[in-house]
Amino acid sequence: MSFIDRTIENRPTTGEAPFELHECFFSRTDERGVIQAGNNIFGRVSGYEWNELIGAPHKRIRHPEMPKGVFWLLWDTIKRGRSMGAYVQNKAKDGLNYWVYAMVVPCKGGYISARFKPSSPWLATIQSEYAALLKAEQIENLTPEASGNRLLARLKELGFEKYHHFAAHTASTELLARSTGLRQKQDPSIVAMRSMLDKADTLKQQSEGLIQEFEAMRTIPHNLRVIASRIEPAGGPVTVLSQNYGIMSQSMSDWFAEHVVGEKSNFSSIKGAVNNCLFTGCLSVVMRECAGQFTSEGLGHGAENMDAEREILNRVSKDRNTEAFANLRVVKTEAERILHACGIMQRHLLGLSSTRVLCKIESARVPEAGETLTDIIDQLGAFQARISEKLDNIVALSNEISSHEFDADPAE
Repeated sequence: MSFIDRTIENRPTTGEAPFELHECFFSRTDERGVIQAGNNIFGRVSGYEWNELIGAPHKRIRHPEMPKGVFWLLWDTIKRGRSMGAYVQNKAKDGLNYWVYAMVVPCKGGYISARFKPSSPWLATIQSEYAALLKAEQIENLTPEASGNRLLARLKELGFEKYHHFAAHTASTELLARSTGLRQKQDPSIVAMRSMLDKADTLKQQSEGLIQEFEAMRTIPHNLRVIASRIEPAGGPVTVLSQNYGIMSQSMSDWFAEHVVGEKSNFSSIKGAVNNCLFTGCLSVVMRECAGQFTSEGLGHGAENMDAEREILNRVSKDRNTEAFANLRVVKTEAERILHACGIMQRHLLGLSSTRVLCKIESARVPEAGETLTDIIDQLGAFQARISEKLDNIVALSNEISSHEFDADPAE
């Protein structure tokens, strides 16, 4: 009796293929996506004999209700040497379906895809999103690339600037939900990295607040020049103050351009680094578990050389763990850069304080302009207070992020 014959009596005739929350399975393909090896759970869940899987294209198990745009994104990502995480619905040989959270990573000679059962509320959200995307593909005759770009646009609407940010969030969410469902302790490194990501998101919000405050105060140099032209000859003290403030304003603008605005800014870089750290950490955990389950299965998994396959899994897990720690070092570096940048901004604020004091002196010296200058003084004071508060918050968050320490992988 074959492996499939031994398990067929436990399978339902319709609905979902049996796939338990504690199970992980993997498959390894060549660079074209042709299956080279896998574990017993993969064969059991898919319902295929091993001689039907080995040498077959991985799309053999693709469910027809999956949008093509998802696979376009997957191949576009892994062909560039990057790892990918995605919700995928597959179809077994007997017509049963099963949802997985798939984490695909390049390896020597091809790719490894590790899968586990999703159990968080995100699954229902993605099922709805995929259904809408599939309908758009059919009605609008979208190409796979156009469909993939539409998915990216939709994820941006859901709050994810890049697909990789979505993958890091959902992979960690699913692993934490899985631990809860299995009544296991949540992985402390994933919990810590999720905390770091929350702080990185808050840092971004604080940086956006800084930009808004600065944009709102850009009129002050102009207002000072208008007051100066009305109350004194050219070169008077208020004129000089307006010029000084203009110089300071430009310096602050340059600071924003370098540290806050754009994908390569400190604030954007730290969020990307935290997401990379989180995703690679999750990938290491899943690969390590696949290796453990694979070892416990023994023979019958379709791999000609079990030791070689286990070594590939362990090596991929260790490499991803090393990558996660490298990303953690990047996070710490970016946090330190932000702290340094905040120190520069705080020096700019000291210059702003001097401008306020001098404006206050001029307000007393020139009574006819006192009320207008007083308004400027009040605006500068409120502006400085709000900026100082946000900078203090950013400094505190950056210190918290840079202070995170993770234990080394026990598999190392």
